[in-house]
Amino acid sequence: MSRPARKITVNVPADVLEEATRVTGKGITETVVEGLLELRLRAKRSSLRRLRGKVQFDFELETRR
Repeated sequence: MSRPARKITVNVPADVLEEATRVTGKGITETVVEGLLELRLRAKRSSLRRLRGKVQFDFELETRR
């Protein structure tokens, strides 16, 4: 099942785009999508890092094994 898509026009420095497509080994559209998804994951990781030290677990590791 595919997601709805939007057609966009962006101005990207040629060297940045060339390097990104070389790194991913994919085409331009796939590279841009992968970059946007990575930004979303980065934001989620940052949110989780902010919880560090605020969530406490109370269990015995040895009894869980």
